[in-house]
Amino acid sequence: MDRYKVAIIGAGAAGCACASRLIDAGLGAKIVMIEKGDRICRKVAASGNGQGNISNADMGPEHYFGSVVYQVSKFDILSEYSPEKFFGVKTYTDEKGRIYPYSRQASCIGDIFRKKIEGSGAELVLGDGAVRIKNDEGGRFIVTLSSGRRIRADFAVVATGGEAAPQFGTDGSAYSLTAGFVRRFQRTYPSLVQLKTDTADIKGLKGIRVDCGVAAYDDECLMKEYRGDVIFTDYGVSGNAIFYISAYVTDIAWKREVTLRLDLSPDFTEEELRAYFADKRAAGCDEALLMSGLLHNRVAGNVAARAAKEKLPLERVIKNFTLRVTGSLGFDSAQVTKGGISAEDVTGELECAHARNLYFAGEILDADGECGGYNLHFAFSCGIRVAKSIINRSYE
Repeated sequence: MDRYKVAIIGAGAAGCACASRLIDAGLGAKIVMIEKGDRICRKVAASGNGQGNISNADMGPEHYFGSVVYQVSKFDILSEYSPEKFFGVKTYTDEKGRIYPYSRQASCIGDIFRKKIEGSGAELVLGDGAVRIKNDEGGRFIVTLSSGRRIRADFAVVATGGEAAPQFGTDGSAYSLTAGFVRRFQRTYPSLVQLKTDTADIKGLKGIRVDCGVAAYDDECLMKEYRGDVIFTDYGVSGNAIFYISAYVTDIAWKREVTLRLDLSPDFTEEELRAYFADKRAAGCDEALLMSGLLHNRVAGNVAARAAKEKLPLERVIKNFTLRVTGSLGFDSAQVTKGGISAEDVTGELECAHARNLYFAGEILDADGECGGYNLHFAFSCGIRVAKSIINRSYE
């Protein structure tokens, strides 16, 4: 049986950040990284539409959800990671605060990690995932791989991700590794995902993109609002505003009614639109052309039809185009998993509360962030925090 100081299960953002920090401390030759996929950081390479949205300028625990956020805030976990300092690369910050490598190339992150791991003496196991973890009599961990290979390690780090984007290997199967160590597991939901809605009032709009305000309501209570792109689809809505809003919606919509209110003309108030339409009518404008130049022609047609059906003025429908949420496209289309290992099962060092020297990092935890680089920032921060704990304990 092969013996290592640290076994890291999962070579995504959290696992690679952990390995990188351990390598910096001179522990490279004592690390084994276990990844069931054929390469590291596959999900990272797809982030930010391939541009690598690796953080956000407006960073803080208020942008996160889940039970573990308490530890994130109390123990200042998010401060562990700074993109330029950690990766040694120039970065670019866009108008929404999203931080990218200056090259806008997400794959560079995986390249940096891979070169560092390969040059450190660490063993990188690809295409052979972990299927079981257990303690031996001495308190060390025995990790069994799908090939039957067994690895003994003083420390074990589970950084396997959640259920979102199973095409990258994060299909939730690794949750079974925590059996016997975790006592409470929060139900999981897809997040940063397209939303299914009633479609009667958006028929014929598939593929149309609009810049609008989106507000999500739980019954009549405002949950969150955001301005950005909305793309109409045959199942509901997509676009960056919907991905952002979905973080507040998917764990609520299955049990309570959630409604989206689209403001299709966010630069004008309802009163301004009312006056605008009144002026056009007074000038003899054809009723069918009132919204011409204001809204996409097909969107205007649907607004007019709905206004007639509900006996409401055009400006009211434009500013409050409601859609009832009926679900989401699920984990296959989601970027992130809500839920996971509960705060009751981890310490501020992200160590398992019931097994010394076993750590959890990244998306497997019950903590997820808004759209905009928050989830990768969290994963990198977790990996670094875990590595620092292992380093400190190694020299006790």
